[in-house]
Amino acid sequence: MSDDRTALVELLAEFASATDGRDWATISGLLTEDCVAYGARGPEAAVRRMRDHLGGVGPTQHLLGNHRVSVTGDEARTLTYARVHHVGAGPMAGSFYECLGEYDDRWVRTDTGWRLRRRAFEIRVSLGDPAVLRPA
Repeated sequence: MSDDRTALVELLAEFASATDGRDWATISGLLTEDCVAYGARGPEAAVRRMRDHLGGVGPTQHLLGNHRVSVTGDEARTLTYARVHHVGAGPMAGSFYECLGEYDDRWVRTDTGWRLRRRAFEIRVSLGDPAVLRPA
């Protein structure tokens, strides 16, 4: 369990870092072919949804913590607090939007390691201007 926990927490950090770096290939590689993430089905659709969501945004930072990990055989669930800061760009420069919430992720062990099968994010607190998320 502890090795699985460490691996899953590291993958969560990798996903967050790839999101902030707009490294779509890494994100796609962390998803299963049948994933459901951000309301989209499949890695291509999930990445497209993420790109659309962050398309007009400046820098972002995803801070993760309070990881709860449960592993049953080749399946796992992680619950992770997140504080996500979005900096405005273009006409929204100088503005920000920040959301605090929790990721509820389901993972499956594959031949290439743990891969994300389902992701949901529940926003519990919103700060700033959500218009930062809308491309100009």
